[in-house]
Amino acid sequence: MFKALSVLAAIVAFCVVVLGSYVRLSDAGLGCPDWPGCYGALTVPQSESAIQSAQQAYPDKPVVHAKAWKEMAHRYLAGSLGLLVVALAVLAYRQRHAINTSWQLSAGLVVLIVLQALLGMWTVTLLLKPVIVTLHLLGGMTTLALLSWIAFRHGSKQDIALPGSQQWWLRIALLIWIAQVLLGGWTSSNYAALACTDFPTCHGLWWPDMDIGEAFHLTRALGESRDGGQLHLNALTAIQWIHRLGAFVVLGWMLVSVRLLLQRPVSRGLAWGLLAIVLCQVAIGVGNLLLQLPLVLAVLHNAGAALLGVWLVAINARLLNTSSNVI
Repeated sequence: MFKALSVLAAIVAFCVVVLGSYVRLSDAGLGCPDWPGCYGALTVPQSESAIQSAQQAYPDKPVVHAKAWKEMAHRYLAGSLGLLVVALAVLAYRQRHAINTSWQLSAGLVVLIVLQALLGMWTVTLLLKPVIVTLHLLGGMTTLALLSWIAFRHGSKQDIALPGSQQWWLRIALLIWIAQVLLGGWTSSNYAALACTDFPTCHGLWWPDMDIGEAFHLTRALGESRDGGQLHLNALTAIQWIHRLGAFVVLGWMLVSVRLLLQRPVSRGLAWGLLAIVLCQVAIGVGNLLLQLPLVLAVLHNAGAALLGVWLVAINARLLNTSSNVI
């Protein structure tokens, strides 16, 4: 029961992350101007009288059904995930002597879900402030990673025996993934994905003009500089370019990880899967630039990032705690 519930929760978490990216990238993040309801109701206003009441309450926020339903679908699914996580925590505590995972981890996930709900609220009330949107994305990815860890730790797959130094390389791969998720979230939340539209250069330069300090000023509002003016192109360029450099770091690190995993027959399937995911992510990222960020590719890029995290968790969950003298 616990294993099945953890797998279901991980699948739902993946869907929440992908749906959230679709909502954000289709500019539906403010489809409902309030939280947790929509124009003061639990569902999107449908009748003429409900729409009139909504417009009276929010005269500067017209009801756009397509955007509002996208946002509410994301909230409904996220709420369902919250219930699954609570059920998982209760079950983990009841079966704490029989399962291979500490119940505290499941309890920690409940806290994380609460924080995610708060970040979701602030995303709306603070009008898509980049730091809040980025943290909301990171929270979603972290929730997915932890649920995947619980699910994989209860699997029956054979463990992977690698020397300690190589295990550390694969552990650090997870940290690099987290860093790149942050950079990607910052790029998306600042709408900087098309600040550079050529590849591999940016504006025809290998090191374009950038304002890194302004680019990563965390407390500013969306589209504004730290002094309240409009965020200029050099700052957006810096955001996009640093994310691109991060992608090269991820690519290099993952290629070495693939080589390490190919050393053991038991992990070769994971190695080839990792290689496929990383290469697809690079191809989709380049395609987003050259094709001017089509919605389908942009959402796939977010889904690919989530899948990469799940794959890295699957690898790390199967690593044996072995000494460095393992051959």
